[in-house]
Amino acid sequence: MILVVDFGSQTAHLITRRIKELGAKTLFLEPQKAIAQIRRNKNIKGIILSGGPSSVYSKNSPAVDVSIFNFGIPVLGICYGFQLMAKLLDGEVVSGKKEYGPARIRITNNESRITNKLPRQFTGWMSHGDEIVKLPKGFEAVGESNHVPYAVSQNLDKKMYGLLFHPEVEHTENGLVLLKNFLKICSADLKKQNINEKDLIKNIRDKVGKYSVIGAVSGGVDSTVASVLTAKAIGKNFYPIYVDNGLMRGGTQVHLNKIFKHIGIKLNVVKVEKEMLKKLQKIADPEQKRKTIGKFYIEIFEKEMKKLQKNLPAGRQVKFLMQGTIYSDVIESKGTKHADRIKSHHNVGGLPPEMKLELLEPLRNLYKDQVRGLGKNLGLPEEFINTQPFPGPGYAIRIRGEVTKERLRNEKIADKIVINELKNAEIFHKVFISFPVMTNSFSTAVKGDGRVFGEVVALRIVESKDVMTSDWAKIPYEVLQRISSRIVNEVPGISRVVYDITTKPPATMEWE
Repeated sequence: MILVVDFGSQTAHLITRRIKELGAKTLFLEPQKAIAQIRRNKNIKGIILSGGPSSVYSKNSPAVDVSIFNFGIPVLGICYGFQLMAKLLDGEVVSGKKEYGPARIRITNNESRITNKLPRQFTGWMSHGDEIVKLPKGFEAVGESNHVPYAVSQNLDKKMYGLLFHPEVEHTENGLVLLKNFLKICSADLKKQNINEKDLIKNIRDKVGKYSVIGAVSGGVDSTVASVLTAKAIGKNFYPIYVDNGLMRGGTQVHLNKIFKHIGIKLNVVKVEKEMLKKLQKIADPEQKRKTIGKFYIEIFEKEMKKLQKNLPAGRQVKFLMQGTIYSDVIESKGTKHADRIKSHHNVGGLPPEMKLELLEPLRNLYKDQVRGLGKNLGLPEEFINTQPFPGPGYAIRIRGEVTKERLRNEKIADKIVINELKNAEIFHKVFISFPVMTNSFSTAVKGDGRVFGEVVALRIVESKDVMTSDWAKIPYEVLQRISSRIVNEVPGISRVVYDITTKPPATMEWE
């Protein structure tokens, strides 16, 4: 058993996933519960202190008792976890050199057990604003970056190790090698653990019991896989609903009809485009947009629940609302005690506090690539499971500022251009996500020898697997040129197109 102590990092839960993939069991808990758990559980062979958004020297920052280092159990500190280790053991941490995104890591001691089988140099994904300027007694540096001398450190005698980058994220090269090295140091028992769809189906059946379920479906892979699992669990007692609010990509309903024909369940469609635009009038703040959309969705589903209830056999009730929530939605909406709220996903933080329907979220603890793998195991066609992610609030969060009928029209035209050009270049299905953003920023252009002061469109195309980290896609210049030229020429009121080349972190996947 490896104990993962959660200090609120966006990728803290991802550590447990990686450890399970390597074959060890994990226990994920808050720092104040760690000492009692270690004393009680004799099977704990290693401790990992996660990253987090706080600074170790800030008032009320999360911490553990220093006695955690006295049990003789190997400890790995990651980012904030390493900084906390340094502070508690009389090292020094200051607000120093900041690193976000890719950094070159150079290993200075290949004989260390933690750096075993690592190349001399590799890319690590950073996300820290503080710096360790003095290591605790007994520690030595075994790896550095261009900005910090203690990117990898160790205390061999006490089996304590620290990393200032995140080995758990997809974009860190050799991250799994590092974690596997730590598991070897812990002498952890390794046995491969896989996601079992039969267990997920049983969980749904056990939770739902004799009740019926309304399903919120969008055409994305998450709600699609959640729908298949729910349909397999309760059959005709599942009623999928697509809310056509005008904010989704064109062709979504056609795509959904194919999905539910494949499943063998009728799709119900509710058209509310005019009402949706009316509710979004004069709302510019992205958080308020998400909450407005989330609240409106619940109102719609509760109305549909009443209609459905009238036609159900006596004694059967609609109790649940199924959503395709995945873990990245949860953590970005402040899903754990010490996490920061990045944005309130409309299906998590954007929901009203009082609801008549109870949530059913079969995929809540899974990541995007796990959901796709599950969809493949369930026999879903490739076109269903490899579709690009599309946000629940749709185009509303790709339009910065107020969503008007005209700006929504422009976003749809630009989005269609991006899709067409990437498909023509055979790139669309090779990238994780691609979309234009109406930035609500304006610049001067010259069209027909006349001055135009038009809106700037930002193009976002990224590569990722699990949404937790991403890198910008290196699209051929000629493809970018065609997209830019078409948007400026075909979308009314657009002055120029810029390409967003920011990684995650520090940027988020979407702009809002």
